[in-house]
Amino acid sequence: MKSMQGERLETATVAPHGIEGDRAWSLFDTETGLNLTARRDPELLYAMARYDDGEVAITLPDGTEATDDATLSAWIGRPVELRRAEAEAAGTYEIQLDETDTGSWVQWSGPAGSFHDSTKTRISLAGLEAFGPWDRRRFRTNVILDGSGDAELVGHRIEIGSVDLDVLKQIDRCVMTTRPQPPLGDQPAVERDLEVLKTIARDHDNHLGIGAVVLNTGTLTVGDDVVVH
Repeated sequence: MKSMQGERLETATVAPHGIEGDRAWSLFDTETGLNLTARRDPELLYAMARYDDGEVAITLPDGTEATDDATLSAWIGRPVELRRAEAEAAGTYEIQLDETDTGSWVQWSGPAGSFHDSTKTRISLAGLEAFGPWDRRRFRTNVILDGSGDAELVGHRIEIGSVDLDVLKQIDRCVMTTRPQPPLGDQPAVERDLEVLKTIARDHDNHLGIGAVVLNTGTLTVGDDVVVH
């Protein structure tokens, strides 16, 4: 679910648009025509979404199981619809062009078939060392690799498990990385921290992690080796 808390998987099925179920749903603002993200609506990060037998199950911060648009609209405070990604339909998003959280907003369209932000990212990856002192949940990365040097994979085909990926880009970071998040399982709350994005912009040219598209579908399992071509 776009911008909600996700779930940790030991094994994941990878389809042409990425990990099965990943960013396959979003909340659509019926007044603005935008697909909501925590860039504009940070409260989305306080809801939990899980993939349940081909459908999405959403738990709101008060424990309510959200099963209809009316419940979701009442929670977010304006009319929204739960929408599933379609093969021919692309989401429209907005981003704030200032790491201080005060800049102007611009809009763009993402790829069809999923609610990913970029046509060059269906699976996001990052080396464990890239996160430094920060909670990895800030970056909403699909696959975490041992070690560092993930930027060196850009331009290469890689195999993980039975999946082939084409690594196309480094991932630009936005105000999402600064947003607070609730405790999750044994993980503590993530506090609001504008210094995260400022540091990434200053020290890493605003990049953290890499984006890849799927060449061959299959499965990924924790502990799989990465083979670089």
